[in-house]
Amino acid sequence: METTEKDILRGGQFLVKETNCEDIFTPEDFSEEQTMMKEAVMEFNDREIIPHKARFEAKDYALTEETMRKAGELGFLGVAVPEEYGGLGMGFVSTLLTCDYISSGTGSFSTAFGAHTGIGTMPITLYGTEEQKKKYVPQLATGEWFGSYCLTEPGAGSDANSGKTTAELSADGKSYKINGQKMWISNAGFCRLMIVFARIEDDKNITGFIVEYDSANPNGITMGEEEHKLGIRASSTRQVFFNDTVVPAENMLAGRGEGFKIAMNALNVGRIKLAGACLDSQRRILTTAVSYANERKQFKTPISDFGAIKVKLAEMATNAYAGESATYRAAKNIEDRIAMRVAAGNSHQEAELKGVEEYAIECSILKVAVSEDVQACADEGIQIFGGMGFSEETPMEAAWRDARIARIYEGTNEINRMLSVGMLVKKAMKGHVDLLGPAQEVQNELMGIPSFDTPDYSELFSEEKEMIKKLKKTFLMVAGGAVQKYGQNLEKHQQLLIAAADILIEIYMAESTILRTEKSVKRFGEEAQSVQIAMAKLYLYHAVDIIEEKGKESIISFAEGDEQRMMLMGLKRFTKYANYPDIVDLRNEIAEKVKSENKYCF
Repeated sequence: METTEKDILRGGQFLVKETNCEDIFTPEDFSEEQTMMKEAVMEFNDREIIPHKARFEAKDYALTEETMRKAGELGFLGVAVPEEYGGLGMGFVSTLLTCDYISSGTGSFSTAFGAHTGIGTMPITLYGTEEQKKKYVPQLATGEWFGSYCLTEPGAGSDANSGKTTAELSADGKSYKINGQKMWISNAGFCRLMIVFARIEDDKNITGFIVEYDSANPNGITMGEEEHKLGIRASSTRQVFFNDTVVPAENMLAGRGEGFKIAMNALNVGRIKLAGACLDSQRRILTTAVSYANERKQFKTPISDFGAIKVKLAEMATNAYAGESATYRAAKNIEDRIAMRVAAGNSHQEAELKGVEEYAIECSILKVAVSEDVQACADEGIQIFGGMGFSEETPMEAAWRDARIARIYEGTNEINRMLSVGMLVKKAMKGHVDLLGPAQEVQNELMGIPSFDTPDYSELFSEEKEMIKKLKKTFLMVAGGAVQKYGQNLEKHQQLLIAAADILIEIYMAESTILRTEKSVKRFGEEAQSVQIAMAKLYLYHAVDIIEEKGKESIISFAEGDEQRMMLMGLKRFTKYANYPDIVDLRNEIAEKVKSENKYCF
């Protein structure tokens, strides 16, 4: 079936358009090729990474490098790289799937893998000239060379464009001299290539360069010692110093001053992949926790039989399921958008760039939601293990430490929250997403008399889908009110942006979970999906709670008098169930399923 322009929602449009469950991709839709890829990656993880957990935790950097080489030999480092540059040229979903299932053995390998395949290789495949791609990408795709990405500096973290590293053109115009300092550079200890960002003269924006590194001939590059970190202990992280490092002029990436754009787009890809990298970790943590809870007896009873533990198992499973639902939905949107642009005559480079850029809002949403869920999951994992969870003898404490970085790198979650709403408002201004029309309709609805009819909610998910529509109205009401009040200055009101982002995130995650489940019910029948239905309902219930809280916080902070009263009444109306779900019942059903299967089984 040909995918047409109108079938694919544009980025951010999920908020103002209804999506049919048939139009989203779910993990149940993996092709035979994708299933084989998934199994190959899982086998690699089980064979090469998990048995060596202790060595990774003991900062065995050489092991990380050696395991990366093995991943390269099997083609895993080149999944996203086009075939003409030595890669497998697989689609975006397969790329994400590889990242998902290879990342749960240890955060140390996951970070090395993500930094190399994402921000280390991607900038060249997306922005490089034909010569640059032919020269460098095949060596990166096979793992003959490893890549790193040098953006952050001591004074330039979230404000990436404020870097002080300089690039000075030589008198003959043939090369640049780079001087400066970079920090938190993943893979620095074993990379042969760096993507380095530096400023030329007084340019407003930084410029990207491809810099080769050979320890035998360092060309003015020196490294700091390995950083000692809370988690991801065997991921090589060093400071990198450039002292008159000579780089041929033809190694500039894209054009002068284009570095900031490269950095931002590389991070968009990095964000959705980071969400993917947190998924199998949640599955594995839950599986480890439930098998412990089934064996551990207290008061002559397996602790998995206690309600207090069931709450944890049910919530961990539900968040993992929601994360999968939303991440693979967005990955397929990106893949389809890329295919559409290729069909329209764009180069692979242009298509991929624009495809990912289109869904930058979703990439930020996923990065925040899934990184916070994996942390909560690991935290509850420790709790289920009790005192043993705090010990290095069990895998939980390492999982918890490794999870902590996910909320910081690829742009902190605070930055990503503000970005998601900021990008949405920009899209609305450009006319790519019509927010103003729907926001006006919500305003009119608030002035009107509410309907007191009792709707017929007998069909599966009819009430839940109605709730999603109302939650979208809540966002339009809150964000619309804030935009009306503050206009272009909204970005200065970070607390309001963050609250609006939380509403946006919950809408996307809850809707994705419901749509995935509805699609599966149509395919496998309601009975076979009863636990998935319970998870979709449980996730939505929590989403409604969060949205009510964040909506109220926003309304009472920017509106007053009659406007405030009217909006609070609207909020009440938009977050009210006709029939509340039985939360204890839902959790028990989910936990019983996980207990009986002794693993994450969805």
